[in-house]
Amino acid sequence: MTVKKKKRSYVRAAILLVMAGAIVFTIYNSFAGEKSELLQVGDEAPDFALVDLEGKEHQLSDYQGQGVFVNFWGTWCKPCEKEFPLMEKQYQVYKDQGVQILAVNIAQSDYEVRQFAEQRDLTFPIVIDKTKSVMEAYNIRPLPTTLLVNPEGKITKIITGEMSEEDISSYMEEIKPE
Repeated sequence: MTVKKKKRSYVRAAILLVMAGAIVFTIYNSFAGEKSELLQVGDEAPDFALVDLEGKEHQLSDYQGQGVFVNFWGTWCKPCEKEFPLMEKQYQVYKDQGVQILAVNIAQSDYEVRQFAEQRDLTFPIVIDKTKSVMEAYNIRPLPTTLLVNPEGKITKIITGEMSEEDISSYMEEIKPE
């Protein structure tokens, strides 16, 4: 074997060793890695604090005793866009009956979110999850996803996908304090 061929075979062996190590590491991590438990109906809603477009902090636990309609969304999401006028309409009906909306935008700029909200005359609190930490804590995958949190802080329903006005109204009725 020539010196060139020996070098080439050492380089190939090193590359194969690194690739094999990466594959083993990936497989190990997928099985032993930290897994977030999926939230289920009946679970305590994880507390979080996010800031709205006016700079006011909203902490979920501050709404204890009220029903909270927690909606995860993005400005680019067409079903989200369709839901917002319906949510606003129902918010006007239920806000004085102890039902609040927290609209959690997923990591978009204040400017984008403000433009979206102003164009639609939205009055309920809109907060931005800039680091996606709340999205991860709640294991949110498709947008929109809405969680109904009862006055005791428990998740009563998890809704993925677009909702009709009738759906929104009945969900708010479900979490309305007695």
